[in-house]
Amino acid sequence: MKLGFCGLGLMGAPMVRRLLQAGHEVQVWNRSAHKAAPLVDAGARLVATPREAATGVDGVLMCLFDAAAADAVVFGPDGVAQAPGLRWVVDHSSISPEATRRLASRLAEAPGADWIDAPVSGGVGGVEAGTLAVMAGGEARHLQQASEAMRAYAGNITHMGGCGAGQATKLCNQTIVATTVVAVAEALSFAERNGIDARKLAAALAGGWADSKPLQVFAPRMNEAQPSIIGALSTMLKDVDTVIDTARQSGAPMPLTANVQQVLRMAAALGLAEAELSAVISVLLPERRASFLRQVGG
Repeated sequence: MKLGFCGLGLMGAPMVRRLLQAGHEVQVWNRSAHKAAPLVDAGARLVATPREAATGVDGVLMCLFDAAAADAVVFGPDGVAQAPGLRWVVDHSSISPEATRRLASRLAEAPGADWIDAPVSGGVGGVEAGTLAVMAGGEARHLQQASEAMRAYAGNITHMGGCGAGQATKLCNQTIVATTVVAVAEALSFAERNGIDARKLAAALAGGWADSKPLQVFAPRMNEAQPSIIGALSTMLKDVDTVIDTARQSGAPMPLTANVQQVLRMAAALGLAEAELSAVISVLLPERRASFLRQVGG
């Protein structure tokens, strides 16, 4: 399959690498072109505009930061929507369901292509292992072909419903992850203050009801800050802000998530927005703050 790909952030570059390994042809656009050099060496074709990335392909995949970026890449000058014969766009970005429906409506009007909102969960490790969970929303007519491409890096692709349903499902995912990560931070802080070696906690709870992937991944990284990050605190705060905004619009009570939002905001106010999400522990254990500030050069 011949594909266009726009956006080479934390997740985008390994996605393209997996697509190439699966035998797909990929033409890539990224705002910072130099970041595509390793992918060109791996067989991707670097192009100058999103429109060029979307020209002469079966479909387009995007992995961008927010709705503003998606709007600019698709509908801006030389955007994806200007490519002749465009059939479908898969958006792996995490944005609001409302913004997704607005963007999808514009794409359906001109050039008449389908917008498939397909946020993911599983992190870079999931991309590299080909086990990402993809939550898809939108029209089903091109979903089978789009899924064939996404299977290069996804192990679980679920069509959740119409436009925006994928993004709403991702917000459910982020609600669970964010509240769990903050709960892990509280448990580690409690352990420290009660004479328990917090480094042993994740192993001690493995296999029990308190066990979870966030516990096993983030507890060790909270106990010892790592030089490289697996996801910025600011990214989770962006998504939790979207959860709260969407909950207000729909009337869904979110008492736990509202408190988690404020804990994340406190961490950001302490200068930890671009540190790893694990840095939330330093709201509760201030003595660990310096090690996380070093992640962002603070």
